[in-house]
Amino acid sequence: MKESEIQKKILEYLKLQGAYSIKVIQASKAGVPDIICCYKGWFIAIEVKTPKTKYNTSELQKLNIEWIKKAQGEAIVAYDIEQVKQLIERIDYERDK
Repeated sequence: MKESEIQKKILEYLKLQGAYSIKVIQASKAGVPDIICCYKGWFIAIEVKTPKTKYNTSELQKLNIEWIKKAQGEAIVAYDIEQVKQLIERIDYERDK
């Protein structure tokens, strides 16, 4: 499956969950994750890879993910929709505590 197909599935899933989400086409800052969204007040950034490239995250992408986490946002590398579903389920669980 192509990265663009995975991104499309993730965006469709997030929309069904009621999240505000956008595909970052071009950013003025290198290394910005592919998808940015807000779900139930949580800032989420998703760097999308294919199963074959899941370990090919650049140092700049890793740094941006680290910065987002330090700012108390959620940031993940996803190579299929399951990682995103697990994140959304965890957020729902945290909110319902």
